[in-house]
Amino acid sequence: MNIAQIATTRRTCKAFDPQRKIPDAVMADLRTVLRFAPASVNSQPWHFVVAASDEGKAKIAATLAGNYAYNAPKVARCSHAVVFCARTDLDEAHLAALLAQEEADGRFPMPEGKTMQSNARNFYVKSHQDKQDLDAWVDRQVYIALGNLLLAAGALGVDACPMEGIDTEAVDAALGLHAQGLRSVLIVALGYSAEDDFNARLPKSRLPEARIFTDI
Repeated sequence: MNIAQIATTRRTCKAFDPQRKIPDAVMADLRTVLRFAPASVNSQPWHFVVAASDEGKAKIAATLAGNYAYNAPKVARCSHAVVFCARTDLDEAHLAALLAQEEADGRFPMPEGKTMQSNARNFYVKSHQDKQDLDAWVDRQVYIALGNLLLAAGALGVDACPMEGIDTEAVDAALGLHAQGLRSVLIVALGYSAEDDFNARLPKSRLPEARIFTDI
């Protein structure tokens, strides 16, 4: 695998072939990539709603109206649409579940390790709660998962289109997210490019290295 080649050849898909579906084994790999995405202090403050059925995709596409209508066909025609959600709060129940899972997975060979991990995570969560920027901190973790997914999709030959052009309130209402302690952040459409995907025929464009790197 040439990671640089994947980075320079993957692109945002603008039109999906509705007849081509992602194989189950490939989708399972992408779900694993999302599940094992890194997050600050292993906070895992996310949830992913995956729509593979026509009904599920239609429910999401219906929220993309008005200024966001241009994104509706991408969701309707793709193989799988993934709604990236953030937890509205990192409460004691979530923190306890994380700690219990870490213990079950053997992360604490020494007893003091559990205490140290709990104290560190609680410190950062409380710090962001006190600064009233918890949502922004959580969103940054969600975007780490997004980056993982986009690169993994490129490596597996799957086309993707990340979309921030969504009505998050409409998505939240359609999927009943608030009752689950969740809020939508963005949507990623996954599948395979169609003949009318204009972006597939355009070269990638990035600023030169000299503009974005400083070596010291």
